[in-house]
Amino acid sequence: MTVFESATPLQWGELDVPLLGLQRDWFAKPVAPPAAFSLAMDRDRLWFIASHRQPATIHPAARPGKFLPELWKYDVAELFITDPKTGRYFEFNLAPNGAWWSCEFKAPRVREDEAEIAMPEVATFSELAPDGSWVAALVLPLDLLRARIDFGRESRVNVTFILNTPQPQWISASDLGDGDPDFHRPERFQPVDFMKLPAMG
Repeated sequence: MTVFESATPLQWGELDVPLLGLQRDWFAKPVAPPAAFSLAMDRDRLWFIASHRQPATIHPAARPGKFLPELWKYDVAELFITDPKTGRYFEFNLAPNGAWWSCEFKAPRVREDEAEIAMPEVATFSELAPDGSWVAALVLPLDLLRARIDFGRESRVNVTFILNTPQPQWISASDLGDGDPDFHRPERFQPVDFMKLPAMG
């Protein structure tokens, strides 16, 4: 999974990063229009950018920039990052309007802490267009990711979406196997591939 590295600080409103499209859902059905995402980092922060050119069904309690559990019951983009040495991983949920949630797991679906604890220094941004299309970003402090799950070249990551609620499509960038949709299969996440951010001009 590519993480684009920027030599200069990244700024919302001035992001110029490649977006990778996801065109098939868990059951290999087309996602139209495709969901899109990018992972990028500067010296201090990891950016998770998600987009879809279609109106979203957003959790009714979701507010921009606010921490809220159960965002996955509605349209959402998700980032998973695991440390394969320990099996620990983070799940991050990002609503189309910039609401967010995170949880640390010590094994698949086994939470580190049952209490809901918001990570410090997380920022989100979002833009909802008049036609309903949206783009949102979740910005995570690298020092915290490195301290908690040793984020770096040995990490494995995955990006997922749940779209078109209440008839949801489950979408995963990684091949997570068969059966019912289950995004908590960290052994199948993709290795991180750091790449210098290309000039987009």
